[in-house]
Amino acid sequence: MRHFVSSLCVMLFLTNTALGRADSTASVQDTILFEKEVVVTARRQALSNFKLPATATLLDADHLQQRVSRTVPEALMGAAGVFIQKTNHGGGSPYLRGLIGQQTLMLVDGIRLNNATFRSGPNQYLNTLDPAWMERMEVVLSNGSAEYGSDAIGGVINVLTHQLHTSNTVAWHPEATFRWICQGQEASGQVALTYSAPGVALRMDGAYRHFGDLVGGKGIGKQIPTGYNQWSYAFKSLWQVNKRLRLTALWQDLEQQNVPLYHRVKLDDFRFYFFQPQRRNLGYARLSANTGVKWWRHLEFTASRQHSLESRSSQRNNQNRRVDETDQTTTYGLQASVTSLLSRFWQMYTGAEWYADAVRSKRQDINTDTGASSTRRGLYPDRSRMRSLAVYNLHTLNWQHLTLTSGLRYNAFVITVPDEVIGTSTLKPSALVGQLGASWQFIKNTRLFANASTAFRTPNIDDLGTLGIVDFRYELPNYNLQPEKSRSIELGFKWRTEQLKASFSGYYLELDGLIGRIRRGDSIQGFPVFLKENITQAFIRGIEAQWEWQLLPQWMLAGNGTHTFGQNLTAREPLRRIPPLHGRVLLQFIPTKNLGLRVENQWAGAQRRLAAADKTDNRINPNGTPGWKVFHIGAWYQWRKFHLSAEFHNLLNEAYRIHGSGVDGIGRSMWARIGIRW
Repeated sequence: MRHFVSSLCVMLFLTNTALGRADSTASVQDTILFEKEVVVTARRQALSNFKLPATATLLDADHLQQRVSRTVPEALMGAAGVFIQKTNHGGGSPYLRGLIGQQTLMLVDGIRLNNATFRSGPNQYLNTLDPAWMERMEVVLSNGSAEYGSDAIGGVINVLTHQLHTSNTVAWHPEATFRWICQGQEASGQVALTYSAPGVALRMDGAYRHFGDLVGGKGIGKQIPTGYNQWSYAFKSLWQVNKRLRLTALWQDLEQQNVPLYHRVKLDDFRFYFFQPQRRNLGYARLSANTGVKWWRHLEFTASRQHSLESRSSQRNNQNRRVDETDQTTTYGLQASVTSLLSRFWQMYTGAEWYADAVRSKRQDINTDTGASSTRRGLYPDRSRMRSLAVYNLHTLNWQHLTLTSGLRYNAFVITVPDEVIGTSTLKPSALVGQLGASWQFIKNTRLFANASTAFRTPNIDDLGTLGIVDFRYELPNYNLQPEKSRSIELGFKWRTEQLKASFSGYYLELDGLIGRIRRGDSIQGFPVFLKENITQAFIRGIEAQWEWQLLPQWMLAGNGTHTFGQNLTAREPLRRIPPLHGRVLLQFIPTKNLGLRVENQWAGAQRRLAAADKTDNRINPNGTPGWKVFHIGAWYQWRKFHLSAEFHNLLNEAYRIHGSGVDGIGRSMWARIGIRW
């Protein structure tokens, strides 16, 4: 708590989101925003963050360009209310309000990244987005289920890709970026081309990234194997059909090659264990229409297709059997929405969504001495399917000093899981969730806000049909699971002046029917055997603070702090994987519009409150994770068409591990980035 109190005397993470312009009925990914700190994720429409009756963290294009973040998850490190775990160098899984994995929802331009095989606990899926694709990220905490459906118990992360704008004349804007980290830890390059003309705009991106083995802090050295390679490309286009109608299309594709799971090799007696390959692609087409009619002022239709491929290859020491596994999930989606302006202060948003997931899974065991192979059931039942249909209705009433929000969503699912032994099982879970919020400016520059919401997470194919070794256990399938449910309340205040921006909130999250693992049998292949069941009632409570103080015109002091407490009421023990007290302090100096300097400290307290499952997780010290603090110095400089940024990372060469991670944090190093845009 000492770090948190001292940080409260300093300042919060820089979330100064200077965006462009937009009309109030614009869609999520195409919005051109009027004012600073506008959030679109929370209500599926543009709303000032100051007026929003919830806690949101915004990372804009300037912030992302000035930092030297290696991946999309690492761009969130130190962000207010977010804690990033890394099982391996190719991963990066965010905690939101103490929850991780399936219990947090990730979006790309408002389209679900979560699918039927999204794993519980830490995973690597957010890292299947290339940082070159994103222009902006929005994080909304303990909200989003009424707006986006299943999985948003902890909150929502929405990665927004580059906005496109038409122009009166033909214009071409090529750009290139190179990134480097010392000791061979990274060498990557990215090129892009933006084209605009009357009625048309497009952008093309391509990148190749080589990530070498991580070098830890004092006494740790190089962590072998942790490095991997990655390539990606993306295409986005905008066609302004006429004054009222526009069509946006996007395609993105990323592949990671030979991504090792370091803790498997280091702690689980594996000769090798890696993803080869990890690949994801997404394509969508979105038609937007502004009609000028009160009840259907803005219409939007989106069709999407997403495909994920995860291949794993592993072999234990002193064995002649190599295991090759492949899981593929193809997701089709349809979204339709209408925005109604019922009055000058009352806006209604109504929509429907349909998603369909198809899963293919297989496994092959290969004798490395003879070359003989045999085919077995994969991690998931092959040809499993998951379909969902939802309708929702959201309202925002926005006066000068008072903002009210509400929303309802009904979601129905059909999940089909074939099994060679018991036949085909069909589940039809459903959920009705709602949200209420209020933000009141009771004195100048200060708002009180409160919100209450319910959320759910329907069991997916990973919950229902997992068979085999997952992390440090052997899992058996269970086809009788029910949705997890939550109820949350949040109270807080926001303060905005020219010199000081701050917010403080406290929340309480009640969890019911959480899916947990029950020990069933001694061991299979040397691993303890577990079965998933709806066994847990729990709660999470916490406080969060974030602030930004303009000391002088060129100097800014900022910071944030988050404290989370989780308790498993059923087992009468701490809730699993709860992050420790953590935060960031930042001092920034911008003497000219072309130059910026910063010094920052990221820190986390010790986490000694461990669940029984934490103590058996080989990524976590059974005595708890020690606290740590690391210091960085960074700078950026804009010279004509060149943008230079650099960071001296972990100046004191601190040896540390983020709670729950499978690799240690990077040691003292230099990071550099150079970009040029014509």
